Amino acid sequence: MRDLTSLIKIIVTPRGENSWKIQFVQHLFSGAIATVAHYVVMWVALSLQLWPVLATTIGFSAGATTRFLFSYFHIFEPERNITATLPHFIMALLLQMTLNAGLLALFLIFTDMVWWAQIATTLLLTVFNFLVYKFWVFK
Repeated sequence: MRDLTSLIKIIVTPRGENSWKIQFVQHLFSGAIATVAHYVVMWVALSLQLWPVLATTIGFSAGATTRFLFSYFHIFEPERNITATLPHFIMALLLQMTLNAGLLALFLIFTDMVWWAQIATTLLLTVFNFLVYKFWVFK
């Protein structure tokens, strides 16, 4: 129970008091929420019989919006205002969306298990995303 309390304190620590470790834990937490948004929208798109790569791209957009809000207002301390930060975030998202779709398409060459391929893709992009946000988007 003590570990859970410590984790919750780290997650809700306000920005400005963020060490690398705290920021990364918050990034993982907000990423989990963004991933849920991504996957729910992707699931709806797949149930509408959309092509998996298109479905993940649409879902990615929902997750990206969630991620930006957490990152800008809670995790990182942006040096620029929101209108100056947003173009960097959008460029980073375009790169991430391309990598997400590309990795999913690559994995689907080897398997027809869409969800396992998407989970592997998400895990591969997690650290990459943190570094891009910390050192470029919200710098």
